[in-house]
Amino acid sequence: MSIKSIVLAAAAVAVTATAGAADSYFQKGRTLDAGTVLELGLVTADNNGVVEIYDFHTGEQGALLGAEMVNAGANTDVRVNTVLPAKRDVIAVLKVDGQVAAQKEFIVN
Repeated sequence: MSIKSIVLAAAAVAVTATAGAADSYFQKGRTLDAGTVLELGLVTADNNGVVEIYDFHTGEQGALLGAEMVNAGANTDVRVNTVLPAKRDVIAVLKVDGQVAAQKEFIVN
């Protein structure tokens, strides 16, 4: 095998590994308890970012209720303080580098 082939194979493996590791997501189920602190559990981010919680009771993204910074990688026990108690459905939006990396709708009990 030539050096060129080895370099190309190594580059292909590196690109595949990077693509596989590029996941941002919310692990929590679909329900949250009502209150001024929403417990999202594990949030995984590709890079440092922010989780924003918006009102979603009309099925459309409404007012921003609260936000919490997260670090690259797995963030356990993520809790977002809200300005007003969340009593209706919300949507959590994870932004990384200013772009939406993940979002999830939650039913608030």
